[in-house]
Amino acid sequence: MALPKRFPDREEIAALRVEADRVEPGEEAGEPRRVAGRVMARRDMGKLVFLDLVDRSGKIQLLVAEDRAGPVDLDLGDIVGATGIPAKTRRGEASLAVTELELLAKIRRPLPDTFHGVTETETRYRQRYLDLLMSEESRREFEVRARIVASIRRYLDDRGFVEVETPILQPRYGGALANPFVTHSNELDQDLYLRIATELYLKRLIVGGLERVYELGRDFRNESVSYKHAPEFTMVEWYEAYADYEDTMRRIEELVETAARETIGTTKVTFRGHEVDLAAPWKRVKLVEQLEERGLWTRDEDELRRLLDERGVDTSANDTWSKLVDHALSHLVEPDLIEPTILHDYPVEVSPFARPTDDDPSIVERFEFFVGGMELGNAFTEINDPDEQAERFAQQAADAAGQQGDPDYVEALAYGMPPTGGLGLGIDRLAMALTGKENIRDTILFPALRERD
Repeated sequence: MALPKRFPDREEIAALRVEADRVEPGEEAGEPRRVAGRVMARRDMGKLVFLDLVDRSGKIQLLVAEDRAGPVDLDLGDIVGATGIPAKTRRGEASLAVTELELLAKIRRPLPDTFHGVTETETRYRQRYLDLLMSEESRREFEVRARIVASIRRYLDDRGFVEVETPILQPRYGGALANPFVTHSNELDQDLYLRIATELYLKRLIVGGLERVYELGRDFRNESVSYKHAPEFTMVEWYEAYADYEDTMRRIEELVETAARETIGTTKVTFRGHEVDLAAPWKRVKLVEQLEERGLWTRDEDELRRLLDERGVDTSANDTWSKLVDHALSHLVEPDLIEPTILHDYPVEVSPFARPTDDDPSIVERFEFFVGGMELGNAFTEINDPDEQAERFAQQAADAAGQQGDPDYVEALAYGMPPTGGLGLGIDRLAMALTGKENIRDTILFPALRERD
């Protein structure tokens, strides 16, 4: 027998519960109602069957009497539509007294243990549909992530930013120091790169006069996977003409605080074992001062390598001073930045797109921001001098094999880009902080995994 292709005129279970809660215990009252969902529990008492029906809004008990609705030939996990009268049991349980029960989809594989749910971590990642099906908490956490994205969009839209879309397949990769994924266009007969950042295209739009732009989308980096790194991840980047990194500091504080209040109702979260408050203002410290406090500030590459080796930090893969500084930051500074912290004023060698400070050309107006000992994002006062940018590209190519410059971007700067502040925020990491998750894979619906043998 063919199953129905639709179940019209249904309402969500949460709305039915409101009406059923008004009914006196042991009574039925009101007009017939129709709900649909998945059967998640069954209890038989003679010719009366109790079913727990679940949809996205909640759960309700179905009272199915055989003499009223016929025999109940259902398995746990079946999807059904039910018509009946709002009711309440003598014990006060909101229910639907069923007059008609209709099978809409038949389960073919048994559900996991309905009490414990999906407990194996790899199964949760590989079969996310089972995790969502069995765990209301998991569903709610991904709904929080969706609200985070909506809140960020609303914040930026309300302040005059224009959302744009820039190429995912790019003839050159840039905007970050990272390895790309490479593909090939048969029609163009050339290699293309999945973008590692949206930065350089967004700043072209600042040159073009849009003045406030942002993009919220996927970036791709062909690098290591860890609790905070994924090869495919979601970022929001924005660029604001006539602003600098101090303006951007204030804006990111306000945006994160707003997103927290709108999505979880508070700025106080428990993240990576720490109670932190995301409300502005955040702590601000300089990178060089943090390295000095730890006895790590030196511009001598060999000395810095020795200092890191003494502290048990593996430096074998770091072949430049700038990479060693980044290693010192990630291993010996970042873990201590528990409260929301803005770490600012970086050496020019580690920041090829940031503008020098007014006082010291060897230090640039860049900051990263951290919560719970983990970086959430990165920001600059942008370089808008084409000659300086070309020189930085050349230095970057000399320091990092395989890194590319972008002559077209330098040409765009030659037409004049106003002073600009820019920022990138990792959506997956922000979702980790707001939901208290320890692994980035827990905030990505279908994370990248190694294929099974």
